[in-house]
Amino acid sequence: MSQYSPSEVADKTGFSLDTLRYYERIGLLGDIARTVGGRRTYSDDDLGWLGILQCLRDTGMPIADMLRFAELCRAGEDNVPARVSLLESHDASVEEKIAHLRAQQQRIRGKIDWYKSTLSASEHAAAEEVLT
Repeated sequence: MSQYSPSEVADKTGFSLDTLRYYERIGLLGDIARTVGGRRTYSDDDLGWLGILQCLRDTGMPIADMLRFAELCRAGEDNVPARVSLLESHDASVEEKIAHLRAQQQRIRGKIDWYKSTLSASEHAAAEEVLT
């Protein structure tokens, strides 16, 4: 199993060193191994967990819900239904955000089309003036 320094993990995940320390301090990361000199060393499993956290963060899950998910994962297999419920709730929230963004995107595209039609009409008029 590979071991990674904090800076390697930051490079691989995009998390800053401060974020990694913060996640450890608040309990989002379990016990991170340390070298005999006391430096943090991360495993492939830690990188996998950070990938899940990144997904949850990037999709807007609040830290409190991320902490609840981490607690449920560490508590064992008996609470898988609670994990599923939490993730389904988050998935529904993500779906709402996507629908909202799609609607806003349609407004933007409508405005682009309007500007293009205005631009085309004015370009057409300018071309006719040049020809006459």
